[in-house]
Amino acid sequence: MTASTSARAATTRIALLTAAREVFSASGFAEASIADVVGRAGASVGSLYHHFGGKAELYLALFEDYQQGQEARAAAAVREARLLGESAPLALFVVGSRSYLAGCWAERDLARMFLAGGGPPGFELIARKRYREWTRRNALLLGAEYDEPWGDALVLVLTTVISEAGHEVAVCEDEESSQQLAAGVLALVEKIGR
Repeated sequence: MTASTSARAATTRIALLTAAREVFSASGFAEASIADVVGRAGASVGSLYHHFGGKAELYLALFEDYQQGQEARAAAAVREARLLGESAPLALFVVGSRSYLAGCWAERDLARMFLAGGGPPGFELIARKRYREWTRRNALLLGAEYDEPWGDALVLVLTTVISEAGHEVAVCEDEESSQQLAAGVLALVEKIGR
């Protein structure tokens, strides 16, 4: 594959993902049509099947991109806090959670879409698996602080609180409301975690 062919393929893939984001967000998975996606992307049906395999795989690719972006935001915020000298596990959890909640607002179209459900068959299981992985990462982050017998339950509660807060942040009417909600939830997490 030449450099120009590779660049063209990457451009097509991005155009299809962007179009799918718009179409799925507006119509939902079930009502969205491949024709709408490729029409909006200026691509062919064949290119969609080449890059993604079909509508379900395109939806799952959007979900994966969203999740990776959220994880990268949170990890970068935690790294930066560590570089600035923060080492307390709960404080690092709050820093990562703040970044995650900001991402829920910034990408509220996707957060709302995934919250609404109705994705392809099996989506709920895939989303559940990602949630369990996130909970395990939080357990590693918080593990040093919560090694009591109830520590696993507390990690699950804190992760669930942030997950649900992300859903609520995504449906706020405006950014100020989303920030107030996030600040309130994070203050409660700090109290619960003590």
